[in-house]
Amino acid sequence: MDHGLSIRRILPALRRAGFLLVVCAAVSGLRAQSYTTAILADGFDYPVGKPNAYGYYVYRGFTQNGHLGEDWNGNGGGNTDEGDPVYNIAHGVVVFSQDYKRGWGNVVIVRHAYRGKDGQIAFVDSLYGHLKVRMVREGERVTRGQQLGTIGRGPYNMYAAHLHFEIRKDLRVGMHRTKYPRTYATYYAPRYFLDQHRKLRYEARTVRMPINTFLRSNPNRVETDDIDVPEIEGPQTIRPVIPEEIEAILEEQTSMEDTEPEKSKSIFERIFSTGG
Repeated sequence: MDHGLSIRRILPALRRAGFLLVVCAAVSGLRAQSYTTAILADGFDYPVGKPNAYGYYVYRGFTQNGHLGEDWNGNGGGNTDEGDPVYNIAHGVVVFSQDYKRGWGNVVIVRHAYRGKDGQIAFVDSLYGHLKVRMVREGERVTRGQQLGTIGRGPYNMYAAHLHFEIRKDLRVGMHRTKYPRTYATYYAPRYFLDQHRKLRYEARTVRMPINTFLRSNPNRVETDDIDVPEIEGPQTIRPVIPEEIEAILEEQTSMEDTEPEKSKSIFERIFSTGG
């Protein structure tokens, strides 16, 4: 049997099939999976009050099918924390850094690789929303504790200053939250995840990390442009028209009493308190 002749007969058919696959992929909106490398996380810190959230508290937590993250506010309340630094919770790669507007304003998403309790490499995305300033670009490798931006008030100063913070286990979500289950199947309760992974074994290694996993209409393209830090104008007094129902919720949130973190007793205080 002349194998060379058989291959020459088959090649045109294979080329046509390959062309059809490419066309089908283009029509259906599929994107080829891409990868980069990232440092394996050696632990996860809090995004404010580095590293243990000192001086901050959560005034609105995570609820399934409701608020899909945590809103962190400074103990001073109101807008006293506007401009405060926001930190990256663990080693990773920036997969989204844009002024998304639509109620979100400046948003940064960082993808992290870590070794789970089962010994396997797992991935999560951390989202930092309503930022006043973004200090990182898409595709940039970032380290644990690196500043990503500052706390803001959302587009048009429509919120009291705070950080909206999420941790996602589903890497497809991006900014298309309505297309995926708004439950623990997609999200972690942020503080629970952080507390479970504060300290991980230090391995000093890089791993292969999937990227470009968001929907085609909002891909997390990895680029190498210069750091994009938007210009910050002076205080804005213009406020958009907000429905009364939302206005009432915002007023309720901003009027909540401040909660001070419990201060640790000094060694002298502990000695005298036990002696009495």
